[in-house]
Amino acid sequence: MNLKKESADIWLRINPVLGFLAMFVTQDIVLSLFFRKKKIIKNKFSTPVNSSIILAPTHRSRWDGLVLTMAMGRRVTKKDCKFMVTKSEMKGIQGWFLKRLGCFSINQLSPSLPALRYAIQLIEKGETLVVFPEGKINKYGKKLVLKEGLYRLARLATKKTKSILIIPIGIAYSEVSPKFRGKFCISLGKPIEMNDYLNFNIKEFNEILNAKMIKEEEIALKNVNR
Repeated sequence: MNLKKESADIWLRINPVLGFLAMFVTQDIVLSLFFRKKKIIKNKFSTPVNSSIILAPTHRSRWDGLVLTMAMGRRVTKKDCKFMVTKSEMKGIQGWFLKRLGCFSINQLSPSLPALRYAIQLIEKGETLVVFPEGKINKYGKKLVLKEGLYRLARLATKKTKSILIIPIGIAYSEVSPKFRGKFCISLGKPIEMNDYLNFNIKEFNEILNAKMIKEEEIALKNVNR
């Protein structure tokens, strides 16, 4: 394993200039112009205090990262969302920007030690970590077996911090492929306290998490008339 090469995919802090510009362009211009209606359902949800947060959203479109940042990013929580993404998304110019905006890659089949350590470090410091449990864009919402990474990562991180909350999130658009002047909705579910699931195996935990994600997605779908 080339640890030096793997480490190069991790940008330890968000570039402040790019971060400000990206937030302004995406939230104040792109999302405002592209979508005619934006709705965030919190279901009495409030940002946890003194707990590490892992966001676990459904993944239906490349827009997911932008709308999720609008709902749970710096302007709302005072923290930047740090995204765990696949290595293919970190290539070329796109990868250069993503790396400087809080994204880092991980090999889903064989995670590198630097990537795992960095993810655990983010959790330990109370940063907002985003992990898409489905592992890829699941455009039509087909039932998938969730990847094992989120559960393994959260279990490892419990050795470093007392409280880890996993938030199931449903994201829906008025069309399967988001269209200009369409609608989107995000539904935030009740946080899952990781310490309550340490005796569960991966399959059991993923079934529970998946059910909660789908429940939130159904709420979001109703709100975009699908």
